[in-house]
Amino acid sequence: MLACGLAMAVVSGAQAAALGVNKETFGTLSDGTEVDIYTLTNANRMEVTILTYGSIVQSIRVPDRNGEIDDVSLGFDDLESYVERNPYFGALIGRFGNRIAGGTFTLDGESYELPVNNGPNSLHGGTKGFDKRVWAASPIRTGDHVGVELTYFSPNGEMGYPGNLAVTVRYTLNNDNDLRIHYSAVTDAPTVLNLTNHVYLNMAGAGNGTILDQVAMLNADRITPVDDTLIPTGDYLEVEGTPLDFTTPTPIGQNIRADHQQLKYAEPEQGGYDHNYVLNNPGDLSALAARVTDPQSGRTVEMYTTEPGVQFYTSNFLDDVQGQDGETYPHWGGFTLEAQHFPDSPNQPDFPSTVLRPGEKYTQTTIYKFLPM
Repeated sequence: MLACGLAMAVVSGAQAAALGVNKETFGTLSDGTEVDIYTLTNANRMEVTILTYGSIVQSIRVPDRNGEIDDVSLGFDDLESYVERNPYFGALIGRFGNRIAGGTFTLDGESYELPVNNGPNSLHGGTKGFDKRVWAASPIRTGDHVGVELTYFSPNGEMGYPGNLAVTVRYTLNNDNDLRIHYSAVTDAPTVLNLTNHVYLNMAGAGNGTILDQVAMLNADRITPVDDTLIPTGDYLEVEGTPLDFTTPTPIGQNIRADHQQLKYAEPEQGGYDHNYVLNNPGDLSALAARVTDPQSGRTVEMYTTEPGVQFYTSNFLDDVQGQDGETYPHWGGFTLEAQHFPDSPNQPDFPSTVLRPGEKYTQTTIYKFLPM
């Protein structure tokens, strides 16, 4: 029994030793502010890098079924590209993920004006959201995971939003290949908040063609349908019998060009997905929310979340973007699974509320599990 216990302790110690977090300088902004990069590693040769600029997930390197490592997250090698031309690759989105109609909302009888940066609407927190801010950071090291904690203070009136807001985001990695993102925030005045991460994934490896043959399952029977500016109509649409149905595993490209108005709103020329799926088990972190598999490599990502929705987006407006490692990202070269409250919730009283008040604490947890291990 003693020998067995010692052997188990040695194995446990070896696994803990394989967990690592390292900090380096990634670049310097034009105002002289340094941006750091944190590298998280585990016993399975999985590696995740996080930037203090935008709290961005810069890369996610995981093995395939044959042990070949590739980066499945779309991104850039240099800070300048993130500053000048980033279509939200890996970005932490805030204060409000997704769109707010007309860049306006009313809270407690007072109207607020936001920057308009997506047609007539405000998108992802405005022209300088959380994805374009430098976050304070510190490493996390425990017995079973490593990570980085990032904090940001958003002053009252930033991008038009009320209230001083203190935000903390913790990215952690364990030896089960779980990349966990835990968000928390408090405010000193009523405000609205909808945080998410906009990581683009290609399970064949970033730059290795499109994601059309990858097989998706979304545990959602409904979407919130949109108008031609991608603002929810306020209704719910059952996906059964439509090309938006991923309740059973379906290749992403199987119906993407179907003659359906919702697909045309998302990508007018060829069709695409850019829709909020209403999860069947909202708030249940143990319930599978989504799964996407690349049949050729065997790489799979599963998503679990406490949020009520997930934005499934098929990078409809990428067009041969030059990314990291010399790769080119084509149209439909990635997908996103953005855990969220619903778009335009401040203007949609029947949607789950995104209001945060003094004395309350905003929390959200999303887990991306990568397989095989």
